[in-house]
This record gives sequence, C-alpha cells and structure tokens, in this order.
Amino acid sequence: MSNPILDRVQKDAQRGYAGFRDTGAPQQGYSQPQAGYGQQGYAPQQGGYGQAPGGYGQQPYGQAPAGYGQQPQPGYGQPGPVGGLGGDGGGGRAITLDDVLMRTGALFAVMLAVAAVGWGLSAMVPALGSIMLMVGLVGTIGMSLFMMFRRKPVGAVVAVLYAVLEGALVGPISGFYHAIYDAPGTSVFESIVTQAILATLCVFGAMLVLYRTGVIKVTAKFRAIVSMMIVGYFVFSLINLGYMMFFDGSPFGFGGTGWLGIAISVFGTGLAAVTLALDFDAIDTAIRTSAPVSYGWHLAIGLLVTLVWLYLELLRLLARLRSD
Repeated sequence: MSNPILDRVQKDAQRGYAGFRDTGAPQQGYSQPQAGYGQQGYAPQQGGYGQAPGGYGQQPYGQAPAGYGQQPQPGYGQPGPVGGLGGDGGGGRAITLDDVLMRTGALFAVMLAVAAVGWGLSAMVPALGSIMLMVGLVGTIGMSLFMMFRRKPVGAVVAVLYAVLEGALVGPISGFYHAIYDAPGTSVFESIVTQAILATLCVFGAMLVLYRTGVIKVTAKFRAIVSMMIVGYFVFSLINLGYMMFFDGSPFGFGGTGWLGIAISVFGTGLAAVTLALDFDAIDTAIRTSAPVSYGWHLAIGLLVTLVWLYLELLRLLARLRSD
C-alpha cells in the first residue's frame, strides 16, 4: 500500500491489466508455433503431393513462412500499438503521461468550480456552507474506502463525482479559514488560503524534482514504511475528528495551537509530501507497464487526493501558527 487509492497500481502491473488487449497473463510460447505443430505439416511425401514444378509449394504444407509469428503480440508490461483497436478493454492503446496530466487537469477544474460555490455559500449562508462541508467530508471518506476495496480502477464518472465531493469539502473549509484567520481588507497575497495554495504548489514542485533527480528513491522498504505511517495517521485523524466534533469544539483537536499541535501539523504535512513521491512512482509504473488509457482516471484521482490532503495540512499548519 502507498496512497491507498493507488495501491492497486503495483499489483496490476505484476498480474496484468484485466481485459486489456483481450489477453490474460502471458502464456508460455504464446504466438509461437507449438511443438510439432506446423513444422511438418500433414506428413507430405517426398516427391508427392505438395511438391509442384518450378519450386512452387516446396515448403511443406502447414509450415509457416519464415518470420511468420516470430514477433510476439503485446502482453502485459509490453508497449502496445498507439491507437490500436479503439477501446480501453479488448484492444486500445497504452497510457501516456499526457493522458494522466489531461485527466488530472480536468478533475482539478471540476473541483475548483465546486469549491468556488462552496466558498460563496460559506460566506453568504454559513449554515449551507456547513452542510456542504459535511456532505463533502462524508462523501470523500466513503468514496475513498469504495475505491480502496474496488477490484477495478475507477472510470470517468466516478472520478468526476469524487472531484465534485472534494470541491464540496475544500470550498467551505477554505471559506471558513479565510473568515476566521484573515482580517478584513487583507491582501490576496496575505490571505491564509492563497499562502496555503502557493505552499502546496511549491511542495509539489520540490517533491517532483527530488523524485526525478533520484534524491528520493521509492523502494519496497520505503513504500512499506510510508504506508504504515499513512494508515496510522488516517486512524489518528478519524479519532481527532470525533474529538473535535463532540468534545473540543476547536478546528484543531489534539494539541490545539501549542507546540504539540504544530508538531502534529508538521508531521502530517511531511507525510503528505512524501506520499507525492509514491504517487509519481505509481504513475511511472503504470506508464512503463503499458496500462490501458482508461487507467488515467484512477491515477488522476490518486494524485488529486494527495494534493488536497497536502493543502488541508498546510492550511491547518498556517492557522495554528497564526493563532495566539
């Protein structure tokens, strides 16, 4: 496991992408003549049937021409023809980096549009903003669990629905933080939301550079350690959420705005940042093993989840630092 939604990428890369190019796991000797089949034909007799004058038909009947069937058809982990049979399952082309970027950009556009509506509602009618926030919170947790245990990668419909729920969560939260921690007349560049967005982009860029240059190498041990941390922090976050809602009443929970709370936020921010490296590795793995193009929606959702998580952690960290 790494990013729980992208956990399946490593497994699918090893066992093959079900239904892609109408193949199963590569079989021994696939697309090569079977032992004895087609090598001696139907027992042609010397000088008899199948031997025509002038060399025509000298090759025994049933024996494949030279080079025929020697090149294996694409299987799992082998690049397939671009623009193949025009489908994602049972043919089609393999995924590219452009496919992932396009789908990620589309989901971000949907999320930002819904978030803008949530921001406006939280400012004009705080009660509606709170309802929208709870719908987004419950919806994103529920759909995250659904995608974690789903056997197949998600498609466009589920991906867009998840982006809508993310927007319903992010918009009201950002609006509430803006109302509480930004003084009236605050410059847009001094706004806590703007600073959190810029910090998210900076961390994303830094992690991409560290990953591409090999400073951060994603190994099996590295992935296992980060995965255990993610699971532990997820459980802690659920407990902390319950504590905030029913006992504390503050937007922070355990640790408050003291040094312990700041340390918790720093840990969460660092964990979200490191998870980006695992996401980059999952995307590289899917491209390298020729995943179907429809897999791009699942990869885009995984990257969106991590970036939203990173943004919310940075927003909480800045709010803690601004608190008295």
